[in-house]
Order: sequence, then structure tokens, then C-alpha cells
Amino acid sequence: MSSDAASTEAVPEAPVAPRHRGPPWDVLSAVAVGGALGAVLRYGFSLLWPHQPGTFPWAVLSINVVGCLLMGALMCLITETVTTHRLVRPFLGVGMLGGFTTLSTHVLGTMNLVAAGHPGTAVVYVLVTVFGALLAVLAGVRGTRLLLRRKGDAR
Repeated sequence: MSSDAASTEAVPEAPVAPRHRGPPWDVLSAVAVGGALGAVLRYGFSLLWPHQPGTFPWAVLSINVVGCLLMGALMCLITETVTTHRLVRPFLGVGMLGGFTTLSTHVLGTMNLVAAGHPGTAVVYVLVTVFGALLAVLAGVRGTRLLLRRKGDAR
């Protein structure tokens, strides 16, 4: 049979999934609940490690770096290793870690450092946050892969 003949044969149609109508309320709810929990965790962390305006915001830096580390580990787990429920990523990734980390507070802290007469410290804060966050994601991914590989070797 030639390839031309094969291309003209009728192909049975695959069943069509019902079209989703309306907003995906289950996904939006997972993001909302996760985001609320992440924001509460961040607020609690900031109460444990407060800082005055114009001083180095160590708590926000730590929150953002830890959040990026956890995001790297989570993405490695749910994209490379385990099959999870479809709401795990919206709940943990977009919601919880999205609510835990904060760009707006980082920018506010940077502006407060500049307003307090510490522009050099503000630049250091921005650079440490950006590179620390990138390295934290990388460490989360690689650390998770290493742990999973060791777990697989132990079997």
C-alpha cells in the first residue's frame, strides 16, 4: 500500500471531550486557598523577624529565597517524578508559593532603603534577591533530583 492510499483512508474519529463551560472554579479555588495560606505564612514569618523601614529586609529576602527553593523542588517533583492530582500545582505552586513569596514587598523594601539614604544597600538587596532566587530554584531542582536518585539507588 502506498503512502498516498494510506492518507485517504477514513480514520475513526476520537471521542470528543465535553467542552468546558464557564470558569474553572475548582482550579481558581485551589489557587485562592493556597494563596491565602502562603500569605498567612509570610505574614507570620515577618512577625517573627520584623525589620524597621530603611533597614535591610532580611525576612523578605529569606522568604523569597526559600520560596524559590521550594518552587524548584515542587516543579521537579510534579513534572519529572510523580503524577499528582491536577489541582496540586495550582494549589502549591501558583497559590501557596505565589502567596508566600512577594515581589511587591521586595520593591517596597528597596524603595525604603533608598529613601533612608542607603542606595548602595538597596542595589545589593536587589542583586542578592535576584541571584539568590535563581540559585535557590536551581538548588531546589538539583537537590530534589539528587535525593530522588539516592532513593532510587537504595531500592
